[in-house]
Amino acid sequence: TFDDEKGKAALRHTTSHILAQAVKRLYPDAKCAIGPSIESGFYYDFDMPSLGRDDLDKIEAEMKKIIKENPAIERFELPRAEAIALMKEKDEPYKVELIEDLPEDAIISFYKQGDFTDLCAGPHLMSMKNIKAYKLISSSGAYWRGSEKNKMLTRIYGTAYTKKADLEAHMQHLEDIKMRDHNKLGREMKLFTTVDVIGQGLPLIMPNGVIMMQEMQRWIEDEEAKRGYIRTKTPLMAKSDLYKISGHWDHYKDGMFVLGDEEVDKEVFALRPMTCPF
Repeated sequence: TFDDEKGKAALRHTTSHILAQAVKRLYPDAKCAIGPSIESGFYYDFDMPSLGRDDLDKIEAEMKKIIKENPAIERFELPRAEAIALMKEKDEPYKVELIEDLPEDAIISFYKQGDFTDLCAGPHLMSMKNIKAYKLISSSGAYWRGSEKNKMLTRIYGTAYTKKADLEAHMQHLEDIKMRDHNKLGREMKLFTTVDVIGQGLPLIMPNGVIMMQEMQRWIEDEEAKRGYIRTKTPLMAKSDLYKISGHWDHYKDGMFVLGDEEVDKEVFALRPMTCPF
């Protein structure tokens, strides 16, 4: 049932396939990547142009048509060579790559629903009739297989429930989260701002924000003093010798800010890679 985590995952994974079927109907040139269920719903990645809210609404409407059609959901297996041939015939290069990466003895299964067939380990619902409420929430970019070296794909996020009331509660929860967004509130309360020439991830703390930070810092220091803590301060950098002892040098040197060259300089320094005080 939907109260069981596996049941919930099956319903949402089935909905992700309905999403993919709708996308292929509306955008025949789109290439399918992967579409798993996740804790809050599901997503599906496509090789296609980016999408706006109007596009998502159009896809939702097509999903509704597919659920109304309620095509039979059929599972079947194919030998490796036939599986690759099927996906090549359907011009789905990402599926071909996934199959080629599977072990030689892997069971290669597919799920077919009407005019749409997808490489998938499952499981799925027996019928689409149980999908009573669903919503495509957003679209964003996502690298194929999570690597910036690969192509940027278009990811569509959605969620699905068996009851409309549960979906409405979830959507309200998402709206509440937006209202509590620290980025939105921090700017409105003039706690911080950002400037493009400095960088979006580098906030400039404004007077209101400084006052708040000072108040919190004073409270922390007073509380620590009450509990008997004694403060120390350590350098922001150290010689490479220390990082060789700690293991950072061997594992993280390429990602550390290093000052000097071991082949030339007698001593080489580096900024500490973590907040640990040595």
